[in-house]
Amino acid sequence: MKKTNNTTNTPYVNSKVGVIGMGYVGLPLALLFLKKGYQVTGIDINQSKISQLQNGKSYIPDIKDNELQDALKTDSIIFTSNYDVISQLDIIVICVPTPLTKEQIPDLSYIKNVSEEIYPRLQINQLVILESSTYPGTTRDILLPILEKSDLQIGSEFYLGYSPERIDPGNNTLKVEEIPKVVGGISEGCLQHITDFYQNVFDEIIPTSSVEIAELCKLVENSYRFINVSFINELAMLCDQLNINLWEAIDAASSKPYGFQPFYPGPGIGGHCIPIDPLYLSWIGQQHGFNNQFLALAEQKNKDISQYVINQINNIVHAEKPINEANILICGVSYKKDSNDVRTSPPLDIMKTLVKSYKSLVYFDPAVPTVEINQQTYHSTEITPQLLKKMDIVVILVDHSAIPVQDILNHAKIVYDTKNVTAGLTGSAKLFLLGNGNIS
Repeated sequence: MKKTNNTTNTPYVNSKVGVIGMGYVGLPLALLFLKKGYQVTGIDINQSKISQLQNGKSYIPDIKDNELQDALKTDSIIFTSNYDVISQLDIIVICVPTPLTKEQIPDLSYIKNVSEEIYPRLQINQLVILESSTYPGTTRDILLPILEKSDLQIGSEFYLGYSPERIDPGNNTLKVEEIPKVVGGISEGCLQHITDFYQNVFDEIIPTSSVEIAELCKLVENSYRFINVSFINELAMLCDQLNINLWEAIDAASSKPYGFQPFYPGPGIGGHCIPIDPLYLSWIGQQHGFNNQFLALAEQKNKDISQYVINQINNIVHAEKPINEANILICGVSYKKDSNDVRTSPPLDIMKTLVKSYKSLVYFDPAVPTVEINQQTYHSTEITPQLLKKMDIVVILVDHSAIPVQDILNHAKIVYDTKNVTAGLTGSAKLFLLGNGNIS
């Protein structure tokens, strides 16, 4: 595999780029293209999102309102729900969701629907790039046949490739363009076109020998994390039985300069990628008569840890008073730190269970002002000494930077910490830590 570094004097320098899907991947990518000097069109069928973007209002924590407003002032970016703009573009990047059905089958309806909108508007020499996470074969077997209904020839009249998105919401240590960009093409010509374009955007390009390898790359990355986090969560349950601090053991193991990468426990794995993408790999394996046992076990362990956390909370409270007489405060409902994304969020699922048993449940998450739980709207509350004194237990499910951990330890009766944010801190609260035994 040949790595390609950013160069100048390449094609696509003054091209018009469209990004379909203005979510956690598409919107940052659209702004990156603008930053690199392109004329950009953001497309989404959700008119509410489009209206917010047109008014310079962001719904993604990583993108501030003033960043959007500055972008709009350039007159080089527009947002629309009208697919007709596709015929005016040189490059079309697809960043739509790829969820699972209730039967755990890949739902490619978003990709298919977008492809059906593209092909009647497809123009000669246009480059189409799929970035949505999916199973190997999607670009060639699903997307390509629909685009070929345009009667244009792949590899000579239009070009098609795949590049796995690597956006990490909440990660401020790396700029998007600093993350190496993996690319694959339907043909050598398609690969060259996608490489030529992305060389102008990303610092480093990683070409693959087939589009299927580029698709598999994303699933390898997320399956690796899925399996390892699930394993660590299983260890957390064991360490509770052994009264051993797993967090300290992980830190000690991290001192090894080779052969080890730290993963940390928590109430479960959420988001749109890690708990879903590996199941795409399981599904395609099943279609070929292969049973991916590691992924099946990881999926089960991911379910187990959420129920385990619920049981631990209930056991801690029940030792003090009846659960139906207890007040509980949940800190964090998004699936990860400093994000407002609640897709497949374990904390939200945990809340949905706990709210049925407790006298009252309130939550704190400044990134998620409201949530719907069992057809009732809940609002994020401000944490005050008065509130903390009323609560029988405070449960930390997400390690948001905004959580006033020291105040909680100073004023709460009991704290159950699933993310080790209380490490090194002390207070009057009785403290329990996931993966450390129930040691106060």
